[in-house]
Amino acid sequence: MSKQTITTEPKRPVDVLFDKYAESHQNPTNKLVHWICVPLIVFSLLGLIWQIPFPHIGFLGSYNGFFNWASFLLAFSLYYYFTLSPVLFFLMIWVVGLMSYIIVKIEQAVGLGSGTAYAIYAAIFVAAWIGQFIGHKIEGKKPSFLDDVKFLLIGPIWLLHFICKKVGIRY
Repeated sequence: MSKQTITTEPKRPVDVLFDKYAESHQNPTNKLVHWICVPLIVFSLLGLIWQIPFPHIGFLGSYNGFFNWASFLLAFSLYYYFTLSPVLFFLMIWVVGLMSYIIVKIEQAVGLGSGTAYAIYAAIFVAAWIGQFIGHKIEGKKPSFLDDVKFLLIGPIWLLHFICKKVGIRY
C-alpha cells in the first residue's frame, strides 16, 4: 500500500491578510455594505486629501499641478498593493484613476479647496463610515482595522480579489 503525501503550498501574505479580513466579513448584508461603502470611503478620503493645499515646487515646472497630498497617499498605497499582488495593484491603478478623474471633474465644477468640495467629500466619508459600522453591527464583529490599521488598506483589494476569482484571474 502506497502512502500519499499531500503537500500544500504555503499561503501568500495577501491570502493570509484576506483570510483574516474575511473573519469579520461573513454576513451577506455586511458584505453588501462593504461593496458600497469601501469604494465610497476610498473616493471621499482621496477627495478630502486632494483638497489640502499643496506647495508650489519650482523644479516641477508645468507638472506642479499633477502633484498634491493625495499623490503621496496613492504612491504609498499602490506600492503596498504591488508588494502584495501585482495584479491587484494593476486593478487598483484603474480604480484610483477613475476616482481621480471624478475628483478632477468635481474640482473643475466647484473649485479646488472650496467649501462645497470639502462638504461633498466629508458627507460621503461620514455616511460611508456610518454604513460600515452598521454593517459590522449586523455582523456582530468589530471592524478588522481596530486590530491592525493596515486592514484599512486591505478592504479595497479584498473586494477586487472577488472580481478576479469570478473571472478566473489569479491575483
